[in-house]
Amino acid sequence: MTDADSLSGPIIRPIIRMYRDSDFDGVDRLWRRVFPDDPRRNSAPQSIPRKLAFQGELFFVATLGSAVIGTVMAGYDGHRGWLYSVAVDPDHRRAGIGKAMVRHAERALRDLGCDKINLQVRERNASVVAFYESLGYAVEPVLGMGRYFGP
Repeated sequence: MTDADSLSGPIIRPIIRMYRDSDFDGVDRLWRRVFPDDPRRNSAPQSIPRKLAFQGELFFVATLGSAVIGTVMAGYDGHRGWLYSVAVDPDHRRAGIGKAMVRHAERALRDLGCDKINLQVRERNASVVAFYESLGYAVEPVLGMGRYFGP
């Protein structure tokens, strides 16, 4: 062991757990960095209270020390599951955190009886499509539609 090795200390690994109120600022910073073009309705101040009011136990964060470095929201309506807001801090990508977050949410959904999970990816985001394909997801021949009731 070199002197540099002894100074580096123990390796800290990310922990995936349910969201806590104390995570808000970290999630807000992460989402602003990872989703800079998202509409206001997807911002932390808008999304987090709604999620906590409905299936808040399906909102997970990855932390490294006290820093929030990943998020995933999941939902299940008794028919299909959904994944939302999957985010990993760019400084921590390619370390398996995104995969671990998705697998964690999948297990939570399967524990509820969910056998089909959907998610949406912006068509222009080829790297994210490739990420999900590497996890076994496939592009399906469907057209996504939506309606927004906000201001």
